[in-house]
Amino acid sequence: MNMDHATTAPLCHNRPRRGIIAWLAFALTVRRHRRLLGELDRHLLKDIGLSESDAQFEANRTFWDVPAHWRR
Repeated sequence: MNMDHATTAPLCHNRPRRGIIAWLAFALTVRRHRRLLGELDRHLLKDIGLSESDAQFEANRTFWDVPAHWRR
C-alpha cells in the first residue's frame, strides 16, 4: 500500500505530541502527591520528618513549581 505525504500529514497534525502527554501526566502526579501530603495526619508527618506547616507549604505549591531534579 502506497501512502504519500498528502494522505498521512493530516493524521500527524491531529495527534497530541508525546512530550505534552508526558508533561501532563507528570503535572497531575505532582498535584496528586501534594494534595495527599496536605491530608496526612500529624503523626504521619512526624514519621517522615515534616511539620504541619512544612507539609501545608508544599501542598499549596503549584504543580509547575518543582525542583529541577524532579524533571529529569
